[in-house]
Amino acid sequence: MFSYIILLLPLLAIFMMMRSQKKRQAQMQSMQTALQPGSGVRTIGGMYALVKAVNDETVELEVSPGVVAHYTKGAIAAVLEPLEYDAIINGRPAEDEAVADAEDAGQVADADEKPLSLSKDEAKADAEAPESK
Repeated sequence: MFSYIILLLPLLAIFMMMRSQKKRQAQMQSMQTALQPGSGVRTIGGMYALVKAVNDETVELEVSPGVVAHYTKGAIAAVLEPLEYDAIINGRPAEDEAVADAEDAGQVADADEKPLSLSKDEAKADAEAPESK
């Protein structure tokens, strides 16, 4: 009985590895067929670019304004959501930009907020003063 378990365990492991490989291949195939001009992508080398055109076996990627490079479809690691691509390229997400714009306009202000002070005297006075609420 024990010898059957020893024989079945490697077969089960091989089956599970083949199954996961097929899932990954199907996912990559569906992603590559879903490529459309205007989509933001990440290549397997870690470069972010916009898709300009999709050909039979290649993709034209705009790596910077006016610079177009040709890549195979297999070089595309991920198709990004527009907000995710914008956050990566511009350095911050769109939600943070809305908050920053509101702060710049003076719309967001906290009444209990005090300016930051690094003075030891003020910190000592704040610690000794009782808070009233």
